[in-house]
Amino acid sequence: MNARHEVEIVESLESISAVEWDALSGNEPFCSHAFLSALENSGCVGARSGWSPCHLVIRRSGRITGAMPLYRKSHSYGEYVFDWAWAEAYRRHGLRYYPKLVSAVPFTPVTGSRLLASDAETKAALIAAALRFAAEQRMSSLHCLFPIAPEAQLMQQAGMLIRQTVQFHWRNDGYSSFDDFLGRMNHDKRKKIRQERTKLRASGIRLERLSGTEAGEAHWKFFFDCYRRTYRAHQSTPYLNLEFFLRLAHLMPQRLLLSVAVRDGRPIASSLCVRGESALYGRYWGAVEYHPGLHFECCYYQPIEHCIEQGIACFEGGAQGEHKLARGLLPIRTLSAHWLAHPRFFDAVADFLRRERRDVEQYVDELGEHSPFKTPAGARD
Repeated sequence: MNARHEVEIVESLESISAVEWDALSGNEPFCSHAFLSALENSGCVGARSGWSPCHLVIRRSGRITGAMPLYRKSHSYGEYVFDWAWAEAYRRHGLRYYPKLVSAVPFTPVTGSRLLASDAETKAALIAAALRFAAEQRMSSLHCLFPIAPEAQLMQQAGMLIRQTVQFHWRNDGYSSFDDFLGRMNHDKRKKIRQERTKLRASGIRLERLSGTEAGEAHWKFFFDCYRRTYRAHQSTPYLNLEFFLRLAHLMPQRLLLSVAVRDGRPIASSLCVRGESALYGRYWGAVEYHPGLHFECCYYQPIEHCIEQGIACFEGGAQGEHKLARGLLPIRTLSAHWLAHPRFFDAVADFLRRERRDVEQYVDELGEHSPFKTPAGARD
């Protein structure tokens, strides 16, 4: 690396100028200084959470020219690329898998830049520095989750292993209205969605969509209660707290969209989406009353309708969920990159990923045969 480059490990984004960081992260909401610092300052990320920030920064002549969001992890929760089996294999062989290094946006399975730099040389330097840091710190492994494809290719060239997983995304094919969107679907899927929406309206339920600038504190408190209920229903603990959402509402309100279901004059459900440059990202939801189809309305139909009205190109429905296919979200491949320090485990994981990749390809092909559209659009890479 050029002698004028300096590599630095930063334990808090508070020590980095938001202007400098965002000049590198661009318009990606999840890698923005606002989003990542809100996670840190609310306590959702930190040593007690098992996500310890150790962001990698490259400076040249005192100016930040590259950055990589990076965390020391003591578990594998909140990642959405599952390596529990790898950790268990380490344990069975008397080896330590944790701590490990993870480059990701915590609790956020959204593809985006992880190498925040404007040129390929600096991006390559970030990868090399992360691998060197992992080795120096005696970490079992380094993982980069949901990088964009060009960055994954650079990581592969640096010796990391590439893994494929599947998500479901909706694409805006120039729809003029939600009815136009439904009109492109086959009869059975179109009929089912219309029936779901009709039953909700007949139950006296109406939907409101609020931007972050329109939503007040009461809306956020209600949304957070819904969010907690969802985790409670699955007998788990929520990763995020109310302070985090209130910080987001203050720091980046223009990026936020709340859908609120109202019945008899009171809210009964709410979902949150985040707006990117050309995509809308579905994130969290919850309800205080159960109504058939309410989840689909809040989490899919309202965001899709919003995308059509606003001319947004894509809606990402989050991790997993084959049920999304019937709602018009099609399978796409997402990527992650992995390096393991132990040579034999590196080789074993490489072999596993080769076999898993074949399974993923077959899975996507099978899903493509069940497209909800009249003319199958197939899987999107």
